[in-house]
Amino acid sequence: MFFHNFKYSLKTILKNKMLIFWTLAFPLILGTFFYMAFSNIMESETLDTIYIAMVTDNEESAVVTALKELNNQTEMIVFQKETKEVAESLLAEKEISGILFLENKTNFVIRENGIKETIAKYVCDEIIKMTHIIEEKINVTLKEEFVENQKEIEAIIFRCMEEMNQYFQNYVPNLQNENHSNLNYIMIEYYTLIAMSCLYGGIISLMAVNQTLANMTEKGKRISVAPVKKGIIIFSNVIASYCIQLFGLVILFAYTIFILKVDYGSHLLKMIALALTGALTGVSIGIFLACIFKIKESLKLGILLAYTMFNCFLSGMMGVTMKYVVDQNIPILNQINPANMITDGFYALYYYETDSRYYQNLIHLLLFASFLLILSSLRLRSQKYDNI
Repeated sequence: MFFHNFKYSLKTILKNKMLIFWTLAFPLILGTFFYMAFSNIMESETLDTIYIAMVTDNEESAVVTALKELNNQTEMIVFQKETKEVAESLLAEKEISGILFLENKTNFVIRENGIKETIAKYVCDEIIKMTHIIEEKINVTLKEEFVENQKEIEAIIFRCMEEMNQYFQNYVPNLQNENHSNLNYIMIEYYTLIAMSCLYGGIISLMAVNQTLANMTEKGKRISVAPVKKGIIIFSNVIASYCIQLFGLVILFAYTIFILKVDYGSHLLKMIALALTGALTGVSIGIFLACIFKIKESLKLGILLAYTMFNCFLSGMMGVTMKYVVDQNIPILNQINPANMITDGFYALYYYETDSRYYQNLIHLLLFASFLLILSSLRLRSQKYDNI
């Protein structure tokens, strides 16, 4: 009975043109647009070490101390002390990406807009913000005893370094990793594309489960009174949905790798494992929405699409800095965002030496999917109808 229903579920889904478009064709079209929009950027710009001139009269200040320590911890951005005249000359000759003035008033100056300049600006904005915090704290501690001043200032410097270090570790590639010969920040767009494709599997599972609900379709009414176990029918429909979603992911990976020439790095098998888990999460979201809401199918689809695109937006699809902004200001959103779990797992594989962050996202996705499936199962078991 399972295989019989599985076969006909596959046929039914494949005949639905709307489903095929959103789950198979739309990710390919969007990936093509990404390639057309960003290919020239990726070819013309490489993320080499970014040099920033630092102009200051006080080499013993807390900020200068933090920047010197930061130079020892990363080679992505290097701050070099220069005089104002030399710094302006280097900037005019494009030898540096910007000048960070730490004299009377902290300020960052760039000559033109570009990838390096954009990254440098975001980093220096964080530095300027931390500088103001440091100045306020130091002014307060100067009113106390000297020993207490020293301890407080050291703690402030440490927090400043931690903040800036977190920025580099999370959002700027580590160029020292010899496996990452083609690092670029545009990869986050393709990660969110895969995440979106995974979550779009919920469209298939939502419509498949709807077909088994007596309050949604005529077919559901017949299934409810048929002398077969309803669980087997629903399970076979869900497995058919998952298989078609996996087929769509295979096409997407093949298209981006062999046609668009996207370099996903050397951890392709782990990426595929994460995508399989992400697809399971997408299917579980569709099942959950189908079971929980007693509304029209079109409204359920609207909710699913809005939820998916909002999550992709927060994870960086419409702007690569959005992921950082959310992590800095509302971290809980990304911690419960399945699209961010997928993209963050890819990001961890691509940029980090260790896999701990990757496995953390993988486990969170499994827990998220399991939680939704359990709730959906309880909801289905409790459903009863007065009349069919």
